[in-house]
Amino acid sequence: MLWSEIRNNYPDKWLVVEALEAHTAVDRQRQLTNLAVIECCPDGKAAIQRYRALHQQYPTREFYFLHTSREEPDIRERWWLGIRSDHAADTDSLRRTEY
Repeated sequence: MLWSEIRNNYPDKWLVVEALEAHTAVDRQRQLTNLAVIECCPDGKAAIQRYRALHQQYPTREFYFLHTSREEPDIRERWWLGIRSDHAADTDSLRRTEY
């Protein structure tokens, strides 16, 4: 289903959707060409919670939580490089260990 169809069928709603077909454009914008509505949620907090549960249960699937008031989803891909900060402290402590 296209985003425009979803917006028509679910006006002014918080949704958890799955991208069945998508690709990343040169500007790192995700182009969602086929979506499936997974759940309609009462508010943004519920949508985030449901998204997290689904993402934890199915980590390889591409879920999003979106509000249908948006003309376009506007999802940008981010690349993670290096070590995340919560692991950086552990790495530093390993370097300081005396042998």
